[in-house]
Amino acid sequence: MYRWHSLWKIDLNGPKHVMDMCQITPSEVAVALEKNASNTHNVQFITVTQSQLTLGRKLELQHGCTGIACHQGELFICSKTALFKYTLYGKQLCRLYEDRSSDYTVHRCAVSPTGDRLYIISWDQNKLHTLARDVTLLATYTDRALRSPRGLHVTPAGQVLVCGGRSNTVLQVGWEGQSKLANLATLKDGVKWPQSVCYSSTTSSIIVGLLGDDNILVFRVE
Repeated sequence: MYRWHSLWKIDLNGPKHVMDMCQITPSEVAVALEKNASNTHNVQFITVTQSQLTLGRKLELQHGCTGIACHQGELFICSKTALFKYTLYGKQLCRLYEDRSSDYTVHRCAVSPTGDRLYIISWDQNKLHTLARDVTLLATYTDRALRSPRGLHVTPAGQVLVCGGRSNTVLQVGWEGQSKLANLATLKDGVKWPQSVCYSSTTSSIIVGLLGDDNILVFRVE
C-alpha cells in the first residue's frame, strides 16, 4: 500500500459538496455536486488532459445528486431516495427505482459491465441492493463490516467493491450481491472513513479515498 498526494486542482465555482464521480470517456469525467442540503444540484463535466483539468458543460437537476454512474452513454443518478436515468445531455429518461422509507436509501450506484445489474447502497440502512435490468430487486446484502456504506465500484470483470464508512472497511461482494468474497482492507491498513473506491486495471490496484484526508490510498492486487 502507498499514498498518492493531490497533483491537480480545479475551482468548481463556489461552495459545493463533491459527492461522487464517474468516467464518461477516456478523457472526460462527470462529477455529482450538491451546493447544500436543499439548494442546487448539478452534474459537472470535466475534461482531463496530461497536465490540466478543464470545466465543460453542467447539468442542472431538480432533485438531489449524491451518486452517479455511466453505462453506454446513459447516466444513472442517485437523489438520496430515488435512482434516475438521464442522457449525457441532461434529458431525464425515467425514474428507475425509489425508496422513501428513510433519508438516504439511494445514496450511490454502480452498473455491471454488461448492464444487466444495478447496484445501490443505502447509507442509513447499511445495505447493498442488487437490481436486475428491469429494476427487479434481486438481492440485499448486509454485514457488520458494512456500516454506513459510501463508495461503490464495479470492476471491468464485474467484481463489486464497496466501502463501509463507519466500519473502516473495503469489501469485495459477489456479482450476485448476496455474499462477501473478501475483506480487502481495514483500519489496520490505514482505511479510516473510506468514501470512494475504484479499481485500476492499468496498475492492478485498488484506489481508496478517505473522509477529511488529502491523501489517496493505493493497494496493489496480488
